[in-house]
Amino acid sequence: MDLVLQIDSDYSLQEASEVIRSALEHEKHLAKYKINRYSMICDEFEDQYDLVSSEFIKKFEAGELIYEDKYFEWYAAKRGLDHWKRKLALLQNIRF
Repeated sequence: MDLVLQIDSDYSLQEASEVIRSALEHEKHLAKYKINRYSMICDEFEDQYDLVSSEFIKKFEAGELIYEDKYFEWYAAKRGLDHWKRKLALLQNIRF
């Protein structure tokens, strides 16, 4: 897939490339941090409930679990983990 970027300014291509590269690297670091943080939260819930997060999500969305406030925190952490993993995968495949 190709992507065309148009920069409407007097900056050189070199300067723009450096800024974009730096921004992408920053976003990768942020994604790795978020993945680590959400993984730790999910791990704690998995240990507490003796259930892997992917199975928890299936049961939660199917309405098979008895309501607990903590389930919403776990659900949000798992969704956040999945989101940031997908985002990092995309970021790692950007080349220019």
